[in-house]
Amino acid sequence: MSRPRLLADTGLLFVAFIWGLTFVMVQDAVHEYPVFAFLSARFTFALLGLLPILWWRRNYLRRSESEAPLGRQLLAGIGIGVILFAGYSFQTAGLLFTTPAKAGFITGLSVVIVPLLGVIFLRDRPSRRVVLGIALATVGLGLLTLNGVDLAIGVNPGDVLVLFCAVSFAGHIFITGRFAPGMNALVLTVAQIATVAVLATLAMLLFEQPEHWPPAGQPLFAALFTGLLATALAFGLQTTAQRFTTATHTALIFATEPVFAALASFALIGELLGPTQLLGSALILAGMLAAELGPE
Repeated sequence: MSRPRLLADTGLLFVAFIWGLTFVMVQDAVHEYPVFAFLSARFTFALLGLLPILWWRRNYLRRSESEAPLGRQLLAGIGIGVILFAGYSFQTAGLLFTTPAKAGFITGLSVVIVPLLGVIFLRDRPSRRVVLGIALATVGLGLLTLNGVDLAIGVNPGDVLVLFCAVSFAGHIFITGRFAPGMNALVLTVAQIATVAVLATLAMLLFEQPEHWPPAGQPLFAALFTGLLATALAFGLQTTAQRFTTATHTALIFATEPVFAALASFALIGELLGPTQLLGSALILAGMLAAELGPE
């Protein structure tokens, strides 16, 4: 494995760690504050955090010969942002009709959907070791998230909406992987975050109309913390890393997010993992390692 690829994959693993670490924080915040209003605050704070960096790096934003024109980069970032917002919207709507456990599993199916998008649009077939990694991660995801869930109740409208969420998040990874290598990572990151901030604010005004914005108390701390760390930093790292690694590897690494979320739940609120969930976590990690370290 080349050094740039190793650094990229390490950065993506750190992103999954950040998202897993902040999962409980976000979950608590949206119980106290409307979801779109929280997303509006989170992505607005992320944008405000990135603007000074954008100003500081303004002299480095001049297009190099290897990069697309700035207008095209902005359009790409807006498109990526629309897809990302769609994922959050479908997830939010789906959670009204299905359980968080089922939603977590279905959302995690993006690890399967990303390579399927590669096959459909790029004729890019994953290697055997990647297929093995995807299979292990998917089984592990089911064991980790579906423990104690009655699957006999069948599919409900919420499950379908969350499946659209998984497709959207997979599309976000796939499209980022297509555009990132030939574009400025900072421009793409700022454009997509600004797009989500605008769309979330419009959704807030249309559907929620909270009594106050930005939030106060714990939701305010969560919006600031996740905005700067789990949004500005995380999406910046993802966009940069995907210049050097594949979308399928990105999806496999992101499959570790629920493992980190479970560890954070144990550390923060004392929630214990059962044997089945521990096995699921181990399989997810094994799936990632099978793809990363297996023979070419």
